[in-house]
Amino acid sequence: MKNNKKPKTQYSRSDILSGYGFCALWLVGFMVFTLYPIIQTLIFSFSNVSVDSGFQTESVGFSNYIYALTKDTDFLNDIKDYVIKLVLYVPVITVISLILAMLLNSKLKGTGFFRTVFFLPVIITSGPVIGIFIEQGVASFPGIEELINFESLAGTVPQFLLDALQFLTSEFIMILWFSGIQILVFMTGLQKMDKNMYEAAQIDGASKWEMFWKLTLPALNPTIVLNVVFTVVMQSVFSLNPIVMRITSAYTQQGATGGFGYSSAMAWIYFIVMLALLGLSVLIFKKHERRVKK
Repeated sequence: MKNNKKPKTQYSRSDILSGYGFCALWLVGFMVFTLYPIIQTLIFSFSNVSVDSGFQTESVGFSNYIYALTKDTDFLNDIKDYVIKLVLYVPVITVISLILAMLLNSKLKGTGFFRTVFFLPVIITSGPVIGIFIEQGVASFPGIEELINFESLAGTVPQFLLDALQFLTSEFIMILWFSGIQILVFMTGLQKMDKNMYEAAQIDGASKWEMFWKLTLPALNPTIVLNVVFTVVMQSVFSLNPIVMRITSAYTQQGATGGFGYSSAMAWIYFIVMLALLGLSVLIFKKHERRVKK
């Protein structure tokens, strides 16, 4: 019986040292500028921090976390709004990005121009720029309130659906602005699809709709997971995110809702919520992928 195990690749000592040498600069930068601040904020979150000639910490246990989770209603409301926004943003951005990627991947004239148009906002936009756009009402369709009478829908549509519809219509332009990278990622996945399986399916009499659901979508599942993770992280660390603004502004405040200790506790709570949403999103798509393979 043949042994199908691949032989292990043997590396010389010089090759190993060269590999570690190339990684050394990144590892030092990660430990100094990322790992150390993370550990420091974790220590601060359990402390009352005062800044004199340096950082002076006084241990307060879980007091900062307890206050943030039980008494700081503004922070809890921001967390709630953040979760609701992600629940609405992530599916819409993913679906719209996939549709636009399939259109831009088709053999039509001018697709290169439209690819540039959809990716351009990723390059030119920043927090202050988008803030100005939102203040000027550029984020929503002009006259959308005249096209859709939300007051008449209130009697027939559940309130949570009405709120979701109002949110999406008011933020739809910004959703398109946040879809540039996802479109390119989907286009990369579509261009790597095996054309032979589409030809075989077409010979078997499969329609384009059936090929999309049976071939394209299952093959793109890893790409969808990647875009979902990217969208969650992008929305979570965006500079105009109310929670990010609240955490950064709390550094300079005094009292129970301010200081490095309390802002660090809020940051860790926010980080745990973000990780939970990421894990849930990946778990959903992984289960779908296993179901499709069966």
